[in-house]
Amino acid sequence: MVRRDFIVAGALALWGAAPALAQSGGKKPTRAPVILVVGDSLSAEYGLPRGTGWVALLDKRLAQEKIPATVVNASVSGDTTAGGRARLAALLQQHRPTHVVIELGGNDALRGLPLASTQGNLAWMTEQAQAAGARVLLVGVQVPPNYGANYTRQFAEVFENVAQERKAALVPFLLKGVADGPDPTALFQPDRIHPTAQAHPRMLDNVWPALRALL
Repeated sequence: MVRRDFIVAGALALWGAAPALAQSGGKKPTRAPVILVVGDSLSAEYGLPRGTGWVALLDKRLAQEKIPATVVNASVSGDTTAGGRARLAALLQQHRPTHVVIELGGNDALRGLPLASTQGNLAWMTEQAQAAGARVLLVGVQVPPNYGANYTRQFAEVFENVAQERKAALVPFLLKGVADGPDPTALFQPDRIHPTAQAHPRMLDNVWPALRALL
């Protein structure tokens, strides 16, 4: 799990809080962002040295950009959208995130689970996170061409449909520039499923613009 806590300079004691509120027009101070990442092995550093996955790199980029955010990586290798759905309520209650990044669906495809089920789970997770006050970023994946053109298109549309219906942000393809390069195996581990550490900076670059716009 990647987590970085920032201490706000100056405690909001009772004697100091009232003037601060008066100066800001009576508005409460904005809470520092808490980014909850709910994903699978692509986000859980499967087969990688600790600290080299894109979520860990996100934590470092936030520090470089001087954005006082906390990153909570709740990704689990092998997880499906159903597994994420089962875990989400407890995660929302525990961490009270301001932003939720959902990176799930790849294992649904590998297991041949119904597309309607995948879309329903993603939609439910998005709705629940939004109801808890979080902004949601869906991070999509795509299946290889050997799944067939029709299935490949329909699977990609799952993420697009949920993003449109729930008005959530979307990264269409986490592995853009990794899985669709001139040598598709160059940036993958021997299993040809999980990217190498060298691929994860590109994966972060794919996620960052959409996430930065939400912060």
